[in-house]
Amino acid sequence: MSEFWKRTLSGAVYVGVVVGSILYHELLFAGLSMALAMFAVRESNRLLRPHRMLDLFSEFGAVLMIAAVISKLHGLPIFNALTILYILLMVMAMVMELWNRTDNPLAGWGQLLCTQIMIALPFAMMNVLNHLSPYLLLAVFVLIWVNDSGAYCVGMLTSKMPQGNHKMFPRVSPKKSWEGLFGGLACTIGAAFILNRFGWFDRITVEGYELLIAGAFAFIVSAFGTLGDLMESLFKRALGVKDSGRFLPGHGGILDRFDSILLAAPMALLFVLVMIAC
Repeated sequence: MSEFWKRTLSGAVYVGVVVGSILYHELLFAGLSMALAMFAVRESNRLLRPHRMLDLFSEFGAVLMIAAVISKLHGLPIFNALTILYILLMVMAMVMELWNRTDNPLAGWGQLLCTQIMIALPFAMMNVLNHLSPYLLLAVFVLIWVNDSGAYCVGMLTSKMPQGNHKMFPRVSPKKSWEGLFGGLACTIGAAFILNRFGWFDRITVEGYELLIAGAFAFIVSAFGTLGDLMESLFKRALGVKDSGRFLPGHGGILDRFDSILLAAPMALLFVLVMIAC
């Protein structure tokens, strides 16, 4: 099978699994998010190469964090126990550096905190967003995909102009351009207006401001999705690797597929909570 068809097929499976889990049942996505978070942390640890015990603690901690959030959302009595266990696990992981005999214990602590804050926490927040409205979480994924596609197409077209295009951060991602950024943003806002017509933003809609709210949601997803993508590119460039892993043929690892979502979803949730509070 050619690389193109491998990439197409694996991409279709990825989209189908994510969309299907969100629409079918909240707990199905919860289970998927725990598995993805655990393997994403493992990918990160494989690249950073921490002590094996720290590796296990960070993976288990990611699952515990998401499980605690889900139990809180559904009012389950195990929330307190899961929270206490998570805190104890993190303390134990940090104290373990006393016995690891590494040259730089700060690196181990930093890696542990990064896996929890930059991977586990965003996946936990996706479950909060899904609990508030599955269509809001689905909108984040759809808008990220639209933004990436729009930015890629516009960036490719403008790169063929005689003067070329203007690079955003050439030292981090040589192909990303300002033209692609604004092209992706325009496509994302247009897609959000379409989704608004189907009622995807009804949970946060204020009468008379429907398009403004949809546009603001799209702007947040596009802007922070791009920043998340750039942050993961910086992470890989610092480590000298092309892909974070081989989870999806032709697409790289889990971090490669979820890099934009990991920053866009928490910021989208923050916007949703502000709108609900207002």
